Amino acid sequence: MADDPRGFDGAAAVTRSLLGYGVIAGGIYLAVGLTLALTREGFDLAIHPLSLLMLGDGGWMQRANLILAGAMTIAAGVGIARALREAERGRGVGPLVVVYGMCLVASGVFPPDAMAGFPPGAADDEASVAGILHLAFGAVGFLTLAVSAVLLGGWFGLREATGWAWASRAAGAVIVLAFMLGAALATSTVGVASLWLAVVAGWAWLAAISVYLYRFVPHPDAERRAEQRA
Repeated sequence: MADDPRGFDGAAAVTRSLLGYGVIAGGIYLAVGLTLALTREGFDLAIHPLSLLMLGDGGWMQRANLILAGAMTIAAGVGIARALREAERGRGVGPLVVVYGMCLVASGVFPPDAMAGFPPGAADDEASVAGILHLAFGAVGFLTLAVSAVLLGGWFGLREATGWAWASRAAGAVIVLAFMLGAALATSTVGVASLWLAVVAGWAWLAAISVYLYRFVPHPDAERRAEQRA
């Protein structure tokens, strides 16, 4: 990353801008998803995962929400890769976050199958190709996100940021285990709660490490950069 002490560092500005998407992606996704969940007829937060909002009248809004969140996650992953391009143990984190974002987009393209009476009047038919792909992309996405969290924990360990190292590794474990439990108990309250835990833990981790790396990247302005190092 360019570091010109005499002026503006455009590369640092781009990296910081990309990391900003990691801070806001989860909040926007959850805010829109919860709004739709509370206003869609027949939707029950206790037994219906948010992905079911992609079905029925108005389903396009949750599809757009998921695809937008995926696009912002891809941008954040590129920012993470740029921030850690020269870091030992950290170079794989950004590409894995990009893969997670791509899986979110794909999950928005391929909707899940109707289940547990949603949308109202829809029968719980046999699994469709789109439904299987939705689940597959979800599984791959959460797995790659969990691996990226564990890898970043190693990078934090090299920087002797012990708290961040353990927190990042713990987030990875929570993400993958909660998703597996949620997938196994899909339409039960415990299963839906587990999926929520995986989703919230993933977005919280992405937001936290995006803020951390935003501060890690040198400030674009030369004077502010000098203050940052002081």
